[in-house]
Amino acid sequence: MIEFRRVLAVPGMTPLLAVSLLARAAITADAMALTMYVVLALDMSYAAAGAVVAALTAGVALGGPLLGRMIDRRGLRTVLSATVVPQFVFWLTVPVLPYVALLGASFAAGLLMVPIQAVTRQAIAAMTTEEQRRAAFALESVTGEVSYIVGPTLVILCAAQVSPGVVAWGVGAAIVAGGAGIALLDPPLRAEDEAGAGGEAGVQAAGRPRRREWLRAPMVAVLTMGFGVAMLLSGIDLAIVATLREAGQVSWAALVVAVFGVTSVVGGLVYGALPWPMPTWLLLGLLGLVTIPAGLAHDWPWLCAAVVGAGLLTAPTLSMVSGEVSRLAPAGARGEATGLQSSAASAGFALGAPVVGTAIDASVPASGFVAAGLIGLLAALTGYLLSRRSPAAPSPPSSSGAPGRTRQVSVRNPTSR
Repeated sequence: MIEFRRVLAVPGMTPLLAVSLLARAAITADAMALTMYVVLALDMSYAAAGAVVAALTAGVALGGPLLGRMIDRRGLRTVLSATVVPQFVFWLTVPVLPYVALLGASFAAGLLMVPIQAVTRQAIAAMTTEEQRRAAFALESVTGEVSYIVGPTLVILCAAQVSPGVVAWGVGAAIVAGGAGIALLDPPLRAEDEAGAGGEAGVQAAGRPRRREWLRAPMVAVLTMGFGVAMLLSGIDLAIVATLREAGQVSWAALVVAVFGVTSVVGGLVYGALPWPMPTWLLLGLLGLVTIPAGLAHDWPWLCAAVVGAGLLTAPTLSMVSGEVSRLAPAGARGEATGLQSSAASAGFALGAPVVGTAIDASVPASGFVAAGLIGLLAALTGYLLSRRSPAAPSPPSSSGAPGRTRQVSVRNPTSR
């Protein structure tokens, strides 16, 4: 654990991760809050609620790269101001919006979602040395897993005590507080020598590379694997519910998902403390392999045991994707690169459930785990082959090391990615 203590000793790292956890817990819960509002307060169907969540997710997927590029051009506080205010207005008005207006407003809110995760990843790359970076990104993935466990659970518990509209206000308040907290911290998004004599603005003005200089085969490989792991995780969630529903034990799904999340936290901490890294494609391939046998479990105790292997590999795989994106992106395009990573994850989560659901409908619930595992294996193989096509674009040297380098029963939420 010495590596983690060194990372947390970096000035500004502990408050950054704490504020990020608050905001990400709220962002992972926003889909659940909107679902409960549409179903309970508006008395509409789950399909109607799903349309609202889909609109929010589509906005996040489209807005990630745009907001990242704006951070590269205009700086962090400008983007936070442009996103925190719309989030405040949206969540304040959710309880009074009619359904059709809520659909459009959800898309706009997704488009202008506070980019907490992308900013946190950029700041980690700027604040740490190359030796510290793997442990730092492991901690970042662990905070993400904790947010997936805490956020939706709190929303469900609170909804049983207060109205869905009040819950929506609470989620919105936490998102706004997280964005404001990051603005107050104003973490560096460039290492000192990346900013150079002209400061960060100088990098934004003169050091912004063309997209074709860095969006090459190695970066596409990592984004593909990020898309694949998101599809796999979304599919696992659905397969858990389908398996337990067939067994008449669907009420135990929350426990199984919690076991999955806790083991992911453990896996992230263990991996971050190891002295050597593993290739991203290998971690993802192993994750796919250990997911397939989970289909042999047919009741909740065995399913809890079956998801342990996949859980232990989840946070390490996610942390390696984040680390590779940060490593391959040059300083002047790091915001856009992390935005593309968030978009890839959002698209993966959106497509994973329908693809795995089709396999379940055509066969048996166990086929859901098989389909999810095969998706992971295919993404790992694709990533491996793409990464061998051409060398990564060279990045300018940095004193902090080579510069730079996100589940809904679904309980996990792609909007945090």
